Amino acid sequence: MSIKSIKYLFVGLGVMLLTLGSVFAQSKKILQFSGLITSMGSDLPVGFVTIKNTSFNNQTYMSNNEGYFSFVAHVGDIIEFSSVGFDPVTYTIPEVEGDKYTASVKMRALVIELPAVTPFPWASYEDYLADFMAMGGDDPIATARRNLSPEAIAALARVVPRSAEEIQTFNSLQRHQYMQNKNINQRMNNPFLNPFNWYQFINSIKKGDYSREKLKY
Repeated sequence: MSIKSIKYLFVGLGVMLLTLGSVFAQSKKILQFSGLITSMGSDLPVGFVTIKNTSFNNQTYMSNNEGYFSFVAHVGDIIEFSSVGFDPVTYTIPEVEGDKYTASVKMRALVIELPAVTPFPWASYEDYLADFMAMGGDDPIATARRNLSPEAIAALARVVPRSAEEIQTFNSLQRHQYMQNKNINQRMNNPFLNPFNWYQFINSIKKGDYSREKLKY
């Protein structure tokens, strides 16, 4: 069998299947399918819902702004309802008496958690950069002098806790001052360690204040 014959065979099979599908669809009962689409839990109408008949060439319809729809379909057709912000709903038309069927379709609203955002008053980074550059500011030298002023340092010292290194340095300084004061006090209390007393003693010896004649009683 040639390739050309195989192509004709597949085309014939395709036409046959389409014909059988059309005959089968025509053999099904035709009815007017109508209904109202509302939101589950609130019964508020859901408007402009896309309605697709997946059993009949994916024919597509749309509900009005009040959620109402009406079109011709067949018994057993699978109808798909979809809308932005809602879970899709699939509905199968049941076997009914008569040529009309009305359905109440409930759609569940989607709950999507979006990541947190921080709003800024600038529409773009360029706008922010322009405002930032236009802010200007004080002279850096004046700012440094103000931050290093005794008043600023004293204010920071009242609220900023001391570090371990600062506490150790302060304790070392206190010990050093204590030792200096202790040595000074010892020299002042001991006359032999006072250089002024030695100076007066040496001058007295030179003057003869401690001669034997003067020391006689």
